[in-house]
Amino acid sequence: MNASAELLKELRIDRSATPPPRGPASSRRWLWVVITLVLVLLAALAVGMFTSGKPAATVETAPVVPMAQAGAGSTAVLDASGYVVARRMATVSAKITGKVREVMIEEGMRVEEGQVMATLDPIDANAQRRLNAAQLEAARSQIGGLQAQLHQADAEASRLQSLVGQQLVSRSQYDQAVAARDSLRAQLQTARYNAKVAQDALAIADLGVDNNIVRAPFSGVVTAKAAQPGEIVSPLSAGGGFTRTGIGTIVDMDSLEVEVEVGEAFIGRVQPKMPVETVLNAYPDWKIPGEVIAIVPTADRGKATVKVRVGLGVKDDRIVPEMGVRVSFLEKAAPAGTDAPKGVRIPATAIVQRDGKPVAFVLQADDTVQLQVLQPGQTLNKDRQVLSGLSAGQTVVVNPPDSLKDGDKVALAGAAGK
Repeated sequence: MNASAELLKELRIDRSATPPPRGPASSRRWLWVVITLVLVLLAALAVGMFTSGKPAATVETAPVVPMAQAGAGSTAVLDASGYVVARRMATVSAKITGKVREVMIEEGMRVEEGQVMATLDPIDANAQRRLNAAQLEAARSQIGGLQAQLHQADAEASRLQSLVGQQLVSRSQYDQAVAARDSLRAQLQTARYNAKVAQDALAIADLGVDNNIVRAPFSGVVTAKAAQPGEIVSPLSAGGGFTRTGIGTIVDMDSLEVEVEVGEAFIGRVQPKMPVETVLNAYPDWKIPGEVIAIVPTADRGKATVKVRVGLGVKDDRIVPEMGVRVSFLEKAAPAGTDAPKGVRIPATAIVQRDGKPVAFVLQADDTVQLQVLQPGQTLNKDRQVLSGLSAGQTVVVNPPDSLKDGDKVALAGAAGK
């Protein structure tokens, strides 16, 4: 028992004993450890400050697209908006002022050339025609009477001529008969002229009667009915707002085309016979092929635009005047049997020179850029064809700054503004 107690006492720690003093070598070792840690911290802080002092460049990007999508023969180089217009449209009116008796048209009705659209009250015209017809008959009857008198005077002059030769009548009596005959000839000629004038007057009266009938000048569709029976119509709008100037408006649907206004800065992209693709605002999924008919050789000073006429490749009842449209001007499609264009297209401003080589900066998933050497192709307005070095679906930096290098981190312009 005593032996065990003694052993336990030997295992106790004597806390009253004074610890041995540390030597100078141990203190210097701890000092160097502290100095080393401080230097490492300072170096890390300096590296962080240097790295954070170079902010990421803010850039704009653009997608890399194929030269021609599958099944498409051309790509759009310019878009413009406009309206469907009719080259052949007329507001039909009467040639004279008169009261409408009957209107035979309705909106949406198709009329043929020469078809009667309305009639005016022909009372005055009919009365004038009857007067001219009577004058013609009077002139013709006068001709008949003078012809009979001339026949008698001619016979009388012939008899007196034979009697003068036999000295049975005086010479003066014969001269009077000849003068009477010649006078009747002159009167007959005048009567014939009067009959011709009366006939012409009757023809004019017939035109006056016909002017009371309003006919369609060409085949088309009625888009507006402007007059009703009982109203006064006049081509000169006599009588102010109480007088109609037209019966109705017809449009030749076969003459429909599109008019668009293109900005002066982009008119150089448009050429005659250039293929286009028209989309009606009412039918956004319907793409109508066509081509440029003409570029109107004048500009609008106020809007700085030039008017372009565009033809429609199809005729359809759904296309009506004044519809809003969107027109895409296309590059001319490649001839049939030729291979599709190779490579991709990117904005021309995305291609820069580095060490004498054309390059582009491709945006990576971690917002860094990779420098890529390119083989450029032809120039496509503001775009450029790239034969090798890029693939469709990538994103390139547009107008990269001169300080941008391979591997630099960038910030997107759209994201920076958020």
